Amino acid sequence: MKKTVLFVILDQYADWKAAYLSSWILALGQDRYAVQTVSLSKEPIRSMGGFTVLPDYDIPSAPTDFEGLILVGGMSWRNENALQVIPLVQNALENQRVLGAICDASAFLGKIGALNHADHTSNALDDVKQWAGEAYTGESRYRMQQAVRDKKIITANGTASLEFAREVMLALEIAPEDKILEQYHFDKFGFYGASMPGM
Repeated sequence: MKKTVLFVILDQYADWKAAYLSSWILALGQDRYAVQTVSLSKEPIRSMGGFTVLPDYDIPSAPTDFEGLILVGGMSWRNENALQVIPLVQNALENQRVLGAICDASAFLGKIGALNHADHTSNALDDVKQWAGEAYTGESRYRMQQAVRDKKIITANGTASLEFAREVMLALEIAPEDKILEQYHFDKFGFYGASMPGM
């Protein structure tokens, strides 16, 4: 039985912020992992890059037994209907599953109080504080880094697709650490830079 990693994609999701991670999971996870998508409905949604996707699940039909939950950044996390994702997040937290969020999706975790007890990052601390209001009390644990992993919670800013993928892969333990870092360095620095000393 393959372990499932669920990617939450909302309308106008940022496709490139999921692509590295999903492809790494399938490339390095071989036959042990499955990547599936969930959205607010089963209707087709369109990414910021213009790709139309038919989600595998809507919220009510999404699997409750998953290995990881990935909230993909995009333009819809500040809409009221994004709150429908909360039960999936609660499931991940209660069952100590890997929970990852990038860009505005990381601020969404702040908005619902999921980052108050974990080191984390986002696009900007002031933005998280303003949007989340009293639900966010984790300012002291905010880190000005591209991506932050605190046990099984991973957050990243919108420019950190590769760092986000690296930290989620390490949290999922999909492959040996050296293999994950090798993939990261290859995609980060290219054919030539990846083999240079000190890279």
